[in-house]
Formats: sequence, structure tokens, C-alpha cells
Amino acid sequence: MHQDLKPVPGMAPIVGLLYATVEDTYRRLKQRVKGMSQEELDYKGPFGDLNSTGQLIRHLAVVDLHWVYRLRGEPVPRELQEAYGPMFDRQGKIPAVSGVPLEELLESYDRVQTWFRDVCLGLTDEDLDRVVDYEDGKTATIRWGIWHIADHSRYHQAQIAWLRKWWRQGRNKG
Repeated sequence: MHQDLKPVPGMAPIVGLLYATVEDTYRRLKQRVKGMSQEELDYKGPFGDLNSTGQLIRHLAVVDLHWVYRLRGEPVPRELQEAYGPMFDRQGKIPAVSGVPLEELLESYDRVQTWFRDVCLGLTDEDLDRVVDYEDGKTATIRWGIWHIADHSRYHQAQIAWLRKWWRQGRNKG
């Protein structure tokens, strides 16, 4: 079987191709963290100063949630802001997450991915040129926003891969 990106039936062609990158990247994230213990999920690197895998998963879900609502042209509802938490804490860092089971993190992220898919089903290829606001007064096209969701996930997946490597190395020393 070969790798490919298959646009979702019912989505506009270019939207569907961009969405397929997000879907594929999310599938790879779930595979990367599959079977991770709570201890490994909360591991913050060899010196305890990095973002844990749990923090990174929650962060990705929060950022993607904000993109869902940007693409809808609506603010994130207060109840979802409270349920998912902020993108960054008061110190500008990814908020702490500890002791939250992997299944719970992925279930909440699955909901965001479903909402994102639903938004993409309603977009036309012409909508990709529409400009939306994001982070600190910056603007971006919807096309860039969809690409960014996949790219942002790949970036943090590289961090998760390093955490897993360090975790295994630390476990094998004992």
C-alpha cells in the first residue's frame, strides 16, 4: 500500500486536499502516542523543563479549536474556553497538564477534529482566499490556516518523538 492524501468526498477539491493533510497528521499523532503510560505522558524531558506529551496534545487541541471558530467567523464559546483552557498561561507558556489520561486528551481532541472536518465540509475553494484574524492582530488566509494546523501538529510531533526517545533511554539506564 502506498501513501497518499485522499480528499474527503463532499469537500471542495482544494479544501479536501488541504484537509487530508490535517487528517493524516492527526492519524499519525494518535499512532505516535498509542499505548503511552501516564508516567510517560507526563514526562517533561531529562531535566524536567520541557512540555510533556500531555501538554502538547492539549495545546494542539486548543489551537485547532481556535482555528475552527476563526474559520466559522465566530468567537470560541466560553464553555469551550473553560473546558479546553487557554493557549498559553500568564507566563506565555503552554499550560501545565498532568495526570490527565491519554484517552481523555484524545477524546477531547477528537471532538475538535470532528468540528474542524464539519467546517471544511462547508467551505468552497473560493473561501480559501478569505482572510481571518489570528493571534495578536495577525491575519491569514483560510488556506494558510488549514495548512498551519497540519504543520503545527508535525512540529509538536517531532518534540513528542524526542520525549519518547529520552523516556526510553532513561528507562533503560536503570
